Amino acid sequence: MEDRKNNGVDTALHRQVSPAATANFHEDEVYRRALRKVDLVVVPLVTMFYFLSFIDRSNIGNARVAGLQADLKMTDHQYSTALTITYVPYIVWELPSNLLLKRLSPRILLPLYVCLWGLVSTLQGLVTSYSGLLVCRFFLGLVEGGLLPGILLYMSSFFPRHKLQVRVSVLFCATSLGGAFSGLLAAAIIHMDGIQGKRGWAWIFILEGIFSVAFGFISFFFLPSSPLTTKFLTQEERVALDNALKADGSGDEEHESFTWSEVVSACMAPQVIFCGILLFFIGTTLYGLAYFAPSIVNTLGYSATRTQLMTVPPYACSFVVNLLFAYLSDRYRQRGLATIGISIIAVIGYAMYLGSAKKGVIYAALFFQVTGAYGGAPTVSAWMANNVMPHYKRATAVAIGFIMSNSGGILSTWIFTKPPRYTIATRINLAFSVATIFVALANMLYLRDQNTKKAAQRAAAVTSAGETAGNVNTGEGHDGLDKTRLGDRHPNFIYTL
Repeated sequence: MEDRKNNGVDTALHRQVSPAATANFHEDEVYRRALRKVDLVVVPLVTMFYFLSFIDRSNIGNARVAGLQADLKMTDHQYSTALTITYVPYIVWELPSNLLLKRLSPRILLPLYVCLWGLVSTLQGLVTSYSGLLVCRFFLGLVEGGLLPGILLYMSSFFPRHKLQVRVSVLFCATSLGGAFSGLLAAAIIHMDGIQGKRGWAWIFILEGIFSVAFGFISFFFLPSSPLTTKFLTQEERVALDNALKADGSGDEEHESFTWSEVVSACMAPQVIFCGILLFFIGTTLYGLAYFAPSIVNTLGYSATRTQLMTVPPYACSFVVNLLFAYLSDRYRQRGLATIGISIIAVIGYAMYLGSAKKGVIYAALFFQVTGAYGGAPTVSAWMANNVMPHYKRATAVAIGFIMSNSGGILSTWIFTKPPRYTIATRINLAFSVATIFVALANMLYLRDQNTKKAAQRAAAVTSAGETAGNVNTGEGHDGLDKTRLGDRHPNFIYTL
């Protein structure tokens, strides 16, 4: 009995100091250190990119309140046309940009986009006619179109699948902060009205655009292209991060060749179709609030400056709540349930808005609407990126998602009619928020069914080959080749629910 005890102690001690265990512990530590460095460099840079993109695209709502529409003698219909024209080149360029991102290098292409749209945004402050504004909005959409799908694709090559949504939510919280900061900044900038003979709304475009150009230029020197070429990581950290990504099924093959079959495969994948529909619904609600929230607040009787300031609290609330949802979604690996939960918040907001004409209730409803609309986008975007492989199939899927999202943005520019209640837009957004719940549920059920079938395939492979589960999962030999070729269709690839 004593011998048995001693043997147990010896075995335990042996396990503690075994070379394999020590190596694994060391690699885990190196991997975590690499992840922290990426969090400190890559995430802030790309978040700032999107923050500036969102401000430069949506600050036209603040400029409208500050007198843009009146000075350019635009009708409401013409204002909606100016918003719509931004999305046409935006949508057209998203897929080609994502397919070119790896070839041209994210380190070059993403900062270039920032510099170019900053220049175009600055030029918006110089327009003196409606036609001039249309030209600027068209080119703004063209140079911004590749940014967001490119950022999501880029981030998915740095982070394992179930560590992605918190980072994507930080990115998307830039829209919440952008909405809040845009209002604060506009409230300050409009006091420059008359300086150099320019109106306050013109200075909103000029100052925010110049800052974007400067930041884009600086970021050329800091943004890495891929985990294996990241200069601020040691060689050991690069290898540890790359190994973790490959083990998770989320890493990119360095020399993967482009094929049109991957583009077609992405277009036909049910999980891509479901997420595309979800992002259309979410895009409609999100961009509608981005462009018209200042106008909604303005109908409550506030001055232009007070209106800008009153748009800040709903976005600040959205920032906190959506980070919490992102943490829980990553922690429990549940994108679908997070999407449903955040959509219920949006439903409450739209129902409150329709159910009461009291100013306090209308303003309170905005907190629920903004939180619900802005929380759905990062959740579904991460869901899309999590469940599609290899690289060019994922690049296509991510682009499709944002094409759908921005198509919803086009719809949003035309449904906000008949102020001050905007009843038609609110009813449509309520219906879309309810529909989001059911489509998310359908996607969850489909993915669960696919995982069940894959589990059966793995069990059958073990039984027929007489191998252990460990050998099946090694990814060596023929199985490894299949894994590269099949991507998310491989039996070892487990879909995120």
